[in-house]
Amino acid sequence: LRAALLQPQLVLEDRYELRAPDRLFLSTAAAEALGLAKGDSLSLIAGSRVVQFKVAGVLSSLRGVTALTDVATAQWRFGRLGQLNRIDVRLRPGAARNEVLKDIANFLPPGVHAIPLESLEEASAYPSRSYRVNLNVLAMVALFTGGFLVFSAQALEVARRRGEHALLRVLGLQRKQISSLVLKEAAVLGAIGAALGLVLGYGLALVAVRAAGADLGAGVFRGVSAEISFSPASAVAYFLAGIVVALLGAVLPALDAARTPPARALKAGDEQTLFRRIAPWWPGIALLVAGAALAQLGPVRGLPLFGYASVACLLIGSIALVPAIAELVFHHLPLPRYPPLRLALSQLRAAPGQAAVSLAAIVASFSLMAAMAIMVASFRQSVDDWLASVLPAELYFRTTHAGDTGILDPGFEARVRTLPQVARADFLRSGRILLDPARPPLVLIARDRAENAFPVLGPRHERRAGDPPAVWVSEAVSDLYGFSPGQRLELPILGKNHAVLVAGVFRDYARQHGAILIDRSDYIRLTGDRVVNDGALWLGPGFTLADTIAALSALPGGAQLDIGEPGEIREISLRIFDRSFAVTYAMEAVAVLVGLFGLSSSLGAIVLARRREFGVLRHLGLTRAQIRGMLAAEGGLLALVGSAAGLAAGAA
Repeated sequence: LRAALLQPQLVLEDRYELRAPDRLFLSTAAAEALGLAKGDSLSLIAGSRVVQFKVAGVLSSLRGVTALTDVATAQWRFGRLGQLNRIDVRLRPGAARNEVLKDIANFLPPGVHAIPLESLEEASAYPSRSYRVNLNVLAMVALFTGGFLVFSAQALEVARRRGEHALLRVLGLQRKQISSLVLKEAAVLGAIGAALGLVLGYGLALVAVRAAGADLGAGVFRGVSAEISFSPASAVAYFLAGIVVALLGAVLPALDAARTPPARALKAGDEQTLFRRIAPWWPGIALLVAGAALAQLGPVRGLPLFGYASVACLLIGSIALVPAIAELVFHHLPLPRYPPLRLALSQLRAAPGQAAVSLAAIVASFSLMAAMAIMVASFRQSVDDWLASVLPAELYFRTTHAGDTGILDPGFEARVRTLPQVARADFLRSGRILLDPARPPLVLIARDRAENAFPVLGPRHERRAGDPPAVWVSEAVSDLYGFSPGQRLELPILGKNHAVLVAGVFRDYARQHGAILIDRSDYIRLTGDRVVNDGALWLGPGFTLADTIAALSALPGGAQLDIGEPGEIREISLRIFDRSFAVTYAMEAVAVLVGLFGLSSSLGAIVLARRREFGVLRHLGLTRAQIRGMLAAEGGLLALVGSAAGLAAGAA
């Protein structure tokens, strides 16, 4: 009844249905996912028990895959009498919020925090922040590589129209007007491309979200119904970004068109001198040094901003150096005797500017592709190695995937230990612990033989007589909170502060926001809590996995367990990993396509500009096949140098 005052959207027309001890309401998404309607029965797993509810109705105001019931019903049916997760408070008009927060905090137990709504919303958004930030960075990568595609296309278009621009200069146009003409053309093309990109982008987003969910299949936003909403402000920003990128890509071609003397530009073959002056070495080297220096700096408010700046410096520096490197390579390659190959290499030596234009898009796309491929592959291998070290048992089981009701009572643990098929059993209890209300909760893991449960990094603290219980913190906790081996802490566990000692830092890829590990015997001694969530089993001699699974499932409540072998768990985990990085693989494909489009468009423009040259070569006796071979050799040499440079830059 009080809920209506705090959450008006949850006001029910037939709210009195909730007085019955087995009634709940489903969200629209939950009803659709489960295929249930008003009056149907719903079975929920609470540890080793199955609890039956009756659907009292469907609420459109509930978000995600959600069910709503009375708090007393939930406490009773799930065995959590007297326990709450959160209390919502609405202040009287005129009350000073900060003062009320202080007053409430005075009588809250350790580990419970009174925080304003904004802090709660910030903490709720934190788990998905890295995913959202990286998606935005990938979008910037696509825009960046697109800028080089614009550059190569505009540069070769300027080369093709060199005579036209020279004629306009002769007729009275000034240098500024020529460069303005090129930039305006680029702006118009950028506007058309940005408009088409907006339509295509929203269409692709709609298809992707409907097919893979709000997180594109990564599993970050579980139980969230995805909706694509059109934001006019964002659309305008994206539109302007497309125009700006097109203008930036056309700046150098515009300057080259304006600086070329008309008399020289009107001569046949002058397009070969495009960007004749190769950029000096020092800007590229300076950018590479800056990239290496920025990579050493730490995060800003949890975001690797200097890391992103480092990537940009390394990428732009590599692209700035590649033309000079390509010229050096082409001049040191021996001229082959086969006429098409000899002509191709001679052309690349004589027109380094055109080679630079073709190489820019290739280096940009291949370096980003290589960087993402190396990063994902190394991370995947690390996760695979980590799984091999943390899954030493022969069989694993757990209760329901998540939630406070996924527990097994001590009696179940005792029955498992007495099974003849089990030679050894380790159990685990996991819960949440909140150290900072502005950050997501940490996972508290109480595990048998905790010291060897995870790979420990760096030094271990040797315990001494009189030391408090030992805990191990994950890398994320060590980074976020600065905990180190030998440090004493006060941990709020189940409403009480307990003194503990950090024994070491362990590697954990399963819990993104951090975990604290404690030996289960110490946890039971501190809290008296003997329930468990997970178990790991080693088989007795002469017994098979099938025997053990059958014996485990035959126990009271065993049918509700999720049982798996190490290989199966590893396969599922890596499948989740691949799904999480699916968008990265898509971006790699986009990067390769951009590079190929850049190469094909630049070579196409070169072909158009060199038609008279091809006519002379045909007149001198070259066949069509030989001219095709010459162009293929030029493209192949450019692709080889560009991809090699891109791989080196990507590795960096």
